[in-house]
Amino acid sequence: MSVITMPTPDPAILARRDEIIETLGAVCESGTLIEDFEGRRAFECDGLTAYRAVPLAVVLPATAHELAAIMRICHAFNVPVVPRGAGTSLSGGALPTEDSVVIGVSRLNRVLEIDKDNLTVRVGAGVTNLAVTRAVEHLGLFYAPDPSSQLACAIGGNIAMNAGGAHCLKYGVTTNNLLGVTLVLANGEMVEIGGEFLDPAQYDLLGLICGSEGQLGIVTEAVLKLIPAPEGALPMLIGFDSARDAGACVASIIRSGLIPVALEYMDALAIKVCDEFSGAGYPLDVAAMLIVEVEGDRNEIAALLAKIDKIADGHNKRMSRIAASPEEAAAIWVGRKSAFGAMGQISDYICMDGAIPTQELPHILETIEELGKKYGLGVANIFHAGDGNLHPLVLYDANDPGDQEKAEQMGAEILLACVKVGGCLTGEHGVGVEKRELMTAQFNDRDLGQQVAVKSALDPKWLLNPAKVFPLAHNGRRNWGEGT
Repeated sequence: MSVITMPTPDPAILARRDEIIETLGAVCESGTLIEDFEGRRAFECDGLTAYRAVPLAVVLPATAHELAAIMRICHAFNVPVVPRGAGTSLSGGALPTEDSVVIGVSRLNRVLEIDKDNLTVRVGAGVTNLAVTRAVEHLGLFYAPDPSSQLACAIGGNIAMNAGGAHCLKYGVTTNNLLGVTLVLANGEMVEIGGEFLDPAQYDLLGLICGSEGQLGIVTEAVLKLIPAPEGALPMLIGFDSARDAGACVASIIRSGLIPVALEYMDALAIKVCDEFSGAGYPLDVAAMLIVEVEGDRNEIAALLAKIDKIADGHNKRMSRIAASPEEAAAIWVGRKSAFGAMGQISDYICMDGAIPTQELPHILETIEELGKKYGLGVANIFHAGDGNLHPLVLYDANDPGDQEKAEQMGAEILLACVKVGGCLTGEHGVGVEKRELMTAQFNDRDLGQQVAVKSALDPKWLLNPAKVFPLAHNGRRNWGEGT
């Protein structure tokens, strides 16, 4: 049995399903409304596939105004709404309930305006992360946040979870590259927050929205910051005989004042599986490996990599290798960005997302190893080491009764260990349902009360993205009963 519980659906909403569907159909364009069971079933889960629920209905609006009309209907019927980007969330952020309407933004997929002089781009929330860079690269520009799922994940989902990626060490995560949004509130009202400028003279409502996990509204458009492409970039692989040495090297690189564009960690299992999957050419005789990428002109790159290599010498490095060609550099990153898919070929897993101070890396890596032995489960460590954003993959067998529960319990202990050393529950995947009941480990009742007050101010009926983020005991929908 899972350790994560979900509330039982509201029978009053289920009883009015036909009426709700009919009313939605009156405002939805052709093909927007999905009401048949098999069609709805395609939206029963996101990247956290261990949890599933077939929603009441699914709508895929073609315009922001159609989305706002749908929201007004749901608000009038007191129907919960689950916003959905591309469904790549690994924390259950887009998991529906049986009494909810899923509103997907996948058809809001146009690049609306590129301002090369002011280095901004306005896009629909359904545009994929990688598509933003592809739309502007001919101008010598790029969009910095690059989650591993960037080929598929939508900008709206990136904003909801404040997504990061390998580039986050140098360029920051979504919130550092977001200038404005068009937001539809729970009652269907449409508002503009921020815009094509920096530092608006008002409350930082944009900071409130980014990372709010669909709790406060649905983003339909976003204004993003663009960055001039660097003159050059080059990755280097550094191998170690122990996780402790690799972790200590990361902390030393950060302390040195050097800022690589990316600093990624992979352990022996991850190296082997990803190399077999992608042919990246990783060293297979090391216990841990760092991928370190720097940017600049040829001389600057050489100098930076030499300094980093010297730091690694002080931590018992086994090997180091600089990519010898653009093809080799690309292969290194294909291997890293294929990691989650590659691991899925060998085992079921849950992907954790704790964040810690970088100096705690050696200790936390040892803690994860000890927890693996305690629970008798394998772990593959693949993460953004530079900013301390851990992604341990806890492996389990979905066909073995009790294995999933053990994996979730182990994952919870990893996250609690992160909080204990001064870290937090999530770096970029969000709280979703996965970490919901752990929120009390990081926030006391007063902290949670303040967050609940903000939620209640913008969504008084608590209809947006139900059963996420807040522990069920703090949830504002008091008519819910708890179920499994």
